[in-house]
Amino acid sequence: MSEATNGNGPPAANGRNAAATRVRRFKIFGAILAAVAVAAGGYWFLTRNYESTDDAFIDGTVVDISPQIGGRVVAVDFTDNQKIAKGQVLVRIDPRDYQAALAAAKADLDAAKANRQAAEAALRQTRVTAGAGYSGATSALTGARERVIQASHSAAAAQADYIRAEADAQRYRRLYKTGNASRQTLDRAEAEAKSTRAQWRAAEAAIADARAQVSGARASVESASTTAQQIAVKEAGLAQAQAQVEQAAAQVEIARLNLSYTTVTAPQAGRVSEKDVAVGDMVQKGQILTRMVAGRPWVVANFKETQLTRMRPGDSATISVDAYPDLTLTGKVNSIQPATGARFSLLPPENATGNFVKVVQRVPVKITLDPPPAGTHRPLLALGMSAVPDVRVGTP
Repeated sequence: MSEATNGNGPPAANGRNAAATRVRRFKIFGAILAAVAVAAGGYWFLTRNYESTDDAFIDGTVVDISPQIGGRVVAVDFTDNQKIAKGQVLVRIDPRDYQAALAAAKADLDAAKANRQAAEAALRQTRVTAGAGYSGATSALTGARERVIQASHSAAAAQADYIRAEADAQRYRRLYKTGNASRQTLDRAEAEAKSTRAQWRAAEAAIADARAQVSGARASVESASTTAQQIAVKEAGLAQAQAQVEQAAAQVEIARLNLSYTTVTAPQAGRVSEKDVAVGDMVQKGQILTRMVAGRPWVVANFKETQLTRMRPGDSATISVDAYPDLTLTGKVNSIQPATGARFSLLPPENATGNFVKVVQRVPVKITLDPPPAGTHRPLLALGMSAVPDVRVGTP
């Protein structure tokens, strides 16, 4: 035979079959590569404007509920995880000590008001009496000075009368010696001289008395001239009494506030958690009794720094929550934290010391959730739940 054969057929036919198989394999492989390339291109095209991360969680406002005063708890009006309204009573503290403190503060206020009234009366009396005393002393001084002037005039007149009467008496003595005047005339002239001399001396004494009255009146005026000082002292006393009233009023207000603090209420609506108080507990000011989750939750997503190139506040986002696989939430980028999460850690990295290994940092991004459509109910989004946000970036 001229050609070798095998069990599968002639060699030429086997070669053509192998070539056809390789071609077919290349075509299948090429088709697969093309499909993968098309799929990759389609995926890139569809996701080129989206940034996503699974390092995200639900966050919200947590309010610590604590009393502003200390005391023994007499009532607890809530349970764990209860939904409460703003102003709802949560805890009541024994108010008796604070009621007694308020009563004592009111008594102190009444006493301070009484002292103020007494100070006002003293000031009015000082103004009236001191003013009248000064006016009277001034009038007395004026009268005493006028009496001095009058006494001086009277003394001058009495002195003139005495000089005239004494001259007449001397003349009648000479005439009596020569026999030209009777004894009776001489006695009358001497008596008149003695009388005018006595009047003169009385006028001189009146001058001295009037001058003494002037000195006394002047002293009274000087004493009454302290009226302004006396009034100032009384006004200062009134001001002090007024300050005591205001201080006592402030103490009453503090005592009233402390009494109101015996009722601990919810500062806003929300849901309480971590109850840590019971009836009979002795609590202190600032002690955390429970915590409350209030307001609408939001999402904190820790994106890689390389994902923030085109991300801006206002970008829309869709969020899925691990707890609710069939739930899709919508929201918007609210803000981007101005520092990485590591920078706000207890021990921030110091890259300038030691060996440095570059690590892609993550930056927290706050995403606010849109309210649910009317008539729909959103399940509970507990703080800390894992979420996966997809943010549409690079679009106006």
